Formats: sequence, C-alpha cells, structure tokens
Amino acid sequence: MNSPPSAPGASAGKVAIALLSVYLVWGSTYLAIRVGLEGYPPFLMGGLRFVAASLVFYAFLRWQGHAAPTRAQWRNAAVLGLFMMLLGNGLVNLAEKNVSSGLAAIAVASMPLWAGLFGALKGRHPSRGEWLGLVIGFAGVVWLNFGSAMSANLVSMIALIMAPVSWAFGSVWSRDRDLPGPFMSTAAQMLCGGIAMLIVGLALGERLYAMPALKPTLAVGYLAVFGSIIGFSAYVWLLHHVRPALATSYAYVNPPIAVLLGALLLHEKVDAHVIGAMAVILLGVIIITRAKAR
Repeated sequence: MNSPPSAPGASAGKVAIALLSVYLVWGSTYLAIRVGLEGYPPFLMGGLRFVAASLVFYAFLRWQGHAAPTRAQWRNAAVLGLFMMLLGNGLVNLAEKNVSSGLAAIAVASMPLWAGLFGALKGRHPSRGEWLGLVIGFAGVVWLNFGSAMSANLVSMIALIMAPVSWAFGSVWSRDRDLPGPFMSTAAQMLCGGIAMLIVGLALGERLYAMPALKPTLAVGYLAVFGSIIGFSAYVWLLHHVRPALATSYAYVNPPIAVLLGALLLHEKVDAHVIGAMAVILLGVIIITRAKAR
C-alpha cells in the first residue's frame, strides 16, 4: 500500500519552501565541498562540519524547549548518521578529491531510483506517474553528463556508487523508526554521523597540521550552516511529510544548479546541450510533483 501523499501540517507552502531549500542549498554544496577540500581532508572536514552544526543546533533546540531524544531515538539516529552522514556524505567528500563535482552530482542523482527500489521492497510502491518522473529525471542527468571525462580512480568510483545507495537506504529506513521531531532528529543524526566521520578520518591518518586558509574554512562554515542545519533540516522534514519520490527529487535539480554555479564562478562552458538536459531534469521533477498531488 502506498504511503499517504502528505502528513498533517504539510501545507503546499511549507513543502515548497522545504523543496527550494534542498534544491538550491544542496545544489551549491558540491562546489563548497570542492573548495573545502583545498584545506581539509575529506572525513575530518565532514566530521567538523556536522559536529559543529549539530552542537549549535542541538543547544538551540533545547533552549527552545524541545525534548531530548530518548535512548531508543538516539540509537536510531546513530544508525541514520552512519548511513547518511558517514557513508552518504563522507564518500562524496572522498570521491571529490579525485573527480569533478559534476561527476559526483551524477552519482548522487541515481539516489531516488535506489530509494524507489528500497521503498518497493518494503511495500511502498511508487505510482506510475512517480516512476515516470524518476526515469525521465535520471535520463536528463545522463544526458547532462554524456561524454564527460570518467577519470575517477577505483576508490572514487566505488565511493560514488555506495554514497547514493547508503543515503537512499537511510532515507527509506527512517520512515518506520522511532525518531524525535524533524529538527531534533536532524541534530541527533548529524552529531552521531559527525562523530563517526571524525573517528574514521583519524583512523585513516587524516590530520590538520596547520590552520587551513580562509577560503576553505569559509566553505566548511557554509556547509555547516546552510548544507547541514538548513538543508538537512528541510530534507528530514520532507521525509516525514511527503512521499519519498518527492523528497528525493532534489537529486535531479542539484546537478544543473552545480553546473550553473561552475559556469558563473569557475567560468565553465554552458551550451545548448546542458540547457536541454536541465529542461528534461526539471520535467521529471514536475511529473513527480503532479503525481504526488494526485
């Protein structure tokens, strides 16, 4: 049986704001990760980002009167932190050491298909309209990157396969679990995942022997505030209020945003090929949205 299109409190305006947050903010994080890696190793960068963001966010929520997670909720948050922070984000950081941000965006764009597969295995079959939107959106991503240089080494290629699979599994798994409210859940998952990333980074020999330059430090700060607190809060809220197909549709919008930022900030070429592919991607998102509305 399909899950309900939305939950109580999920007004059209709130859904639109949350979608814009994950579309625009997360579309810019590929560039920020690339800049951050100029001064920080991948797992320590992610760990510092998530631990700092989660501590600030957790303290603010407690000050606002939000209840602390229960022991069972902390356990579930820890599992999600491993799948979504350590593997989902950490492996992208690792891959972007050797591959372009565009190639990383391609890999992540396959995530909604994995989410649909895991959802179907749990009895939550996407509607025909949602499947159509997913297929069209993925076709647009493939078109966008057709002919791009596939220069990734083996480790990066494996990382870019496992990252969207891990994120998709965590997204679907979270819908049946005892978790606190969306915002406290965000803080708990980031804290658990960030600590795990720091442990993995130190175990792999990552170290900061000097204070990194200002530019990569500002990039990590942007990732912490916008990519983590704002973007991830919006995504967790969407997972609790709309179908997985709609919540994960950001993966089709992020690549064209990343391409546009590359053109504006790095002077990368944008031609009719790119524009046409972006049109197909957005068509897929529109189809998913209309199917959800039905």
